[in-house]
Amino acid sequence: MKKIGVLFGMEQTFPPALVEKINSMQVPGITAEAVKVGGVKMAVPSDYAVIVDRISHDIPFYRGMLKNAVLTGTHVINNPFWWSADDKFFNYALAEKLGVAAPPTVLLPHKQHPPNTTDQSHRNLMFPLNWDEIFAYVGWPAFLKPFDGGGWKDVYKVHDAHEFFQAYDKTRDLCMTLQRGVEFKEYFRCYVVGQEHVHIMQYDPRAPHHERYVKNAPPVDPKLLDRVRKDALTLCRALGYDLNTVEFAVEDGVPYAIDFMNPAPDADVHSVGQENFDWIVKHVAELAVKKAQSTTPPLTELRWAAFLNGPATSSAAASHSSNGAKAGKAPSKKAASKSTKAVAK
Repeated sequence: MKKIGVLFGMEQTFPPALVEKINSMQVPGITAEAVKVGGVKMAVPSDYAVIVDRISHDIPFYRGMLKNAVLTGTHVINNPFWWSADDKFFNYALAEKLGVAAPPTVLLPHKQHPPNTTDQSHRNLMFPLNWDEIFAYVGWPAFLKPFDGGGWKDVYKVHDAHEFFQAYDKTRDLCMTLQRGVEFKEYFRCYVVGQEHVHIMQYDPRAPHHERYVKNAPPVDPKLLDRVRKDALTLCRALGYDLNTVEFAVEDGVPYAIDFMNPAPDADVHSVGQENFDWIVKHVAELAVKKAQSTTPPLTELRWAAFLNGPATSSAAASHSSNGAKAGKAPSKKAASKSTKAVAK
């Protein structure tokens, strides 16, 4: 019997619904349950063929356990090695490389020294920064937000230099980014599952949390939706995430990728609504079962250096990674050419 485990924290609706859905599928030889774990012995396999991770970003013990599980043959949704290394600023730069629209963004030094550091630790840092150059590049209005944060924590909308410095003074020792604000007409939040299925939801980040998923939304240009779907897949395939949400703010018909580092995205029925909830439960359940049935070992090596050469090799690397190909095998020129065409469409 192969077990699928769901690792979660304070969530009340998605984890039990996912377990129930998998078990209701009655796939021979496969069962699902909430993960149970104690002390983890090094290099000893876990009891699970697949683990759906919803909480390790908050619990270092769980992150260490999941890395050990991948090492010993468990498929983890999402890959804990890349999740540990990822950050939002890198994602914006990657989007630029892949031809996906992203607003101008600058990485900023910490306002206060991080713990156990002094001004001597920052002797390579320019001081003062050329703020005029930074503001001219980004433009106004802009958003000041953590380079690896989430949940709209420590996010400030600023309209000029005065407001920026007032907000920057509040950021403590966080590493922040400054990003041009997109004056959007439409805004989409997309579930992406298995680097294959995309569920586009109209979303209003300005509304109260429980009202952000728009009900009875007006129709949208199909060409815009096609581009949103394509860009969402491009990003998730490059990053290697099997479960993610990608957010787009649309200005003058251009969908700008605003946030796409959400490997444990909100899936609570009370916030996303029943229709969206049913979709995500169904598709994650099917993905977990598919991975449990797979005879291919989990991918343990991702060749991120390929990103440095731009869209063609990035797409080829993403395909190479998602197919679990052997490390070190370079894509053919023909494959790279196809990847370039796929990105350019």
